[in-house]
Amino acid sequence: MTKKIKKTNAMRSLDQEKVNYTCYEYDDSDNMIDGITVANMIGKDPSLVFKTLVTTSNSHAHYVFVLPVDKELDLKKAAKVVEEKKIELIPVKDIEKTTGYIKGGCSPIGMKKRFVTIFHESALQYKRIICNGGKVGIQIEIDPKLLENICPCRFADICMEEQ
Repeated sequence: MTKKIKKTNAMRSLDQEKVNYTCYEYDDSDNMIDGITVANMIGKDPSLVFKTLVTTSNSHAHYVFVLPVDKELDLKKAAKVVEEKKIELIPVKDIEKTTGYIKGGCSPIGMKKRFVTIFHESALQYKRIICNGGKVGIQIEIDPKLLENICPCRFADICMEEQ
């Protein structure tokens, strides 16, 4: 018998839009799991597994950036994409009050407020990508082309160049 996964805001948002998705659960008991480890735990290539980062600008606007777990956000590129002079990651203590999600469980889908959301352009080269499901220990696999109707979002080059 399969264990039933308790619905998160991300899952409820996808269900409401009648979007097909697959859930993956992993053991988060040590609470110190990085994205590459999560990809390995669910048996997926890290380039398919995306992390969600929330930023703020000097004008106090918030932006969400979603990129492969094996890449780093280029803050200068990201700022340019959202037409800001400078952005920085929000403090960890502000994640929940800003998004409705906790650190390690932040999904770009179903945040308590809609923010400008930018996915790394590599997402479009895959039929399905994986992002956080709205809770630590849950990942969601989804067609990236459907995200524009759910988030809404754009796709751009927001990652640091590999050395």
